Amino acid sequence: MPAPDGRTIARRGELVTALRKIVPGEGVKADDAELAAYECDALTAYRQKPLIVVLPETVEQVSQVLAYCHREGVKVVPRGAGTSLSGGALPLADGIVLGMAKFNRVLEVDYGNRVAVVQPGVTNLAVTQAVAGRGFYYAPDPSSQIACTVGGNIAENSGGVHCLKYGMTSNNLLGVEMVLMDGTILRLGGKHLDAPGLDLMGVVCGSEGLLGVVTEATVRILRAPETQRALLIGFPSVEQAGATVAAVIAAGVIPAAMEMMDRAAIHAAEAFVHAGYPLDVEALLIAELDGPEAEVAHLIAVVEAIATKHGCASVRASADEAERLRFWAGRKAAFPAVGRISPDYFCMDGTIPRNRLPEVLNRMQAMSAEFGLRVANVFHAGDGNLHPLILYDADKPGELERAEAFGAAILELCVEVGGVLTGEHGVGIEKRDLMEVQFGPEDLAQQQRLKCAFDESGLLNPGKVFPTLCRCAEYGRVHVKGGQFRFPELERF
Repeated sequence: MPAPDGRTIARRGELVTALRKIVPGEGVKADDAELAAYECDALTAYRQKPLIVVLPETVEQVSQVLAYCHREGVKVVPRGAGTSLSGGALPLADGIVLGMAKFNRVLEVDYGNRVAVVQPGVTNLAVTQAVAGRGFYYAPDPSSQIACTVGGNIAENSGGVHCLKYGMTSNNLLGVEMVLMDGTILRLGGKHLDAPGLDLMGVVCGSEGLLGVVTEATVRILRAPETQRALLIGFPSVEQAGATVAAVIAAGVIPAAMEMMDRAAIHAAEAFVHAGYPLDVEALLIAELDGPEAEVAHLIAVVEAIATKHGCASVRASADEAERLRFWAGRKAAFPAVGRISPDYFCMDGTIPRNRLPEVLNRMQAMSAEFGLRVANVFHAGDGNLHPLILYDADKPGELERAEAFGAAILELCVEVGGVLTGEHGVGIEKRDLMEVQFGPEDLAQQQRLKCAFDESGLLNPGKVFPTLCRCAEYGRVHVKGGQFRFPELERF
C-alpha cells in the first residue's frame, strides 16, 4: 500500500473537528475501538486501521466531505457492507473511510417502468424483498446477498448464481447518482433504457470506488418466472461435469443458473446445510430452468439427456419450491461451510472459457499438491467464473505466503487459457500486482488516464487496482526531443 503521509496523520485532530461540523452527532468515528470494526473487509488476511471513519446520511454531506478532503489532500476509501473479497475496502492509515451504511432506503418502486430507485446501502436481497409482493424480483444474487449492498455490487459489478441468464449488475443497472472527489454531484442514466453520449455507466459499474461515490441507483426489476425447477446432477469426475456444462450451452439451452462444486465443497456444504447432496460423487452440477411450466419440463428433459450422455452418476429434479431452495441453500452456504473445515481460506475469483474447465480443474489439483495446500472448488460453471477456495492456517509459518502464491498461480492460469483475472470480486489489492499479467503498460496507462479524468489528485481509494502508482500530472508531461519542445513558437509559462 502507499506509504502513509505523516503530515496528514499529524493533522488528525484538526480533520476530526472539521468533519464533525459537516457530519454532526455520531457520524464521525475516531476512537480506536470504533475504528477496529473497519480495519478490513472480507479479505481478512490484510488489516489496517483507518485514520477516521465518516458515516454521512445525506448526499449533501457526502459532497461536502469529499470536497473538504479534496481541498485538504486527504485520501478517501468508500465502503459499503465490507463484504469485498479482494480488499477493495481496505483502509489507509492516512485516509478516511466513507461508510455508506446509513443510505439504506428504497426510495421508489416504479412497476410501470419495472425499476426500483434505491440508496447504495440497501442490501441486495432487500431489493427483491421490497418488490416480491407484486411478483417481481432483482436478478443479480451474489452468495452474500443477505449482507452485501447495491453500492458495493456496483463497485465490483457483482453477479451471482443467476448471472448466466440474467446478467451481472451492469446488465441490471439503469442509472446512478454519484459524487466525484471534488464534491460534484453527477447523474448518469435513469429510468430510460438508452442514454446519449459516451457510456459512462459502463465505466462506473465495476470501477471499485476509484472514480466516485454512488449515492443512488436505479435498477431493473423483473417479473418472477412462472416456474422454477432445479436439477441436482452428480458426476464420477469433474471432467464429465465440465463437459456437460459446455454441451448444455452448445445445445442452445441457457439455464437460469448452472453451478458446480467439487467433492471437498460438496461434503462441506452437506455437513453444514443438509441439502440432500450425494456424497459418492466427485462433482455436483446444479442447473436451474425457469419459464412457463411446459417449457421448463421440456428443458429439464433436454439437460437430463445431455448429462446422461456424459456419464452422470445421478440426476434429481426438485419436486417443489422448498426442495429447490434447499438445493440452493447448500451452494449459497458453501463459503461459510468451508470455514468449518479450515482455520482460514482464500476465496479466489477468475474467469475462463467454458470449454477449458476440465483442463483448468485438473491443473489446479496438480498445483494443490505442488503448494501443499488443499483446494475446494465452487463456481459459476455456466459462465466459467471460478471460485477456488485455498485452505490454509495463518498460524502456521509460511502458509499464508504459500496460499497467496497458489492463488496467483491459479489466476495466471486463467489468463493463460484465455480468461481474465476477475469475474465479479474485483481487483482490489488481491489481484493488483497481477494486472501486468493480463495488461500491457499501454493498457494500464490508458486505464489510469481515465481514473485521472474523474479524480485528478488520486485521492479516491488509492493503492487499489493499479500495480504502479502514478500521479495524474505525470500523464501531462511535456515531450522534449533533441532539446526542443513541440510547437516552439508557443510561449511557455
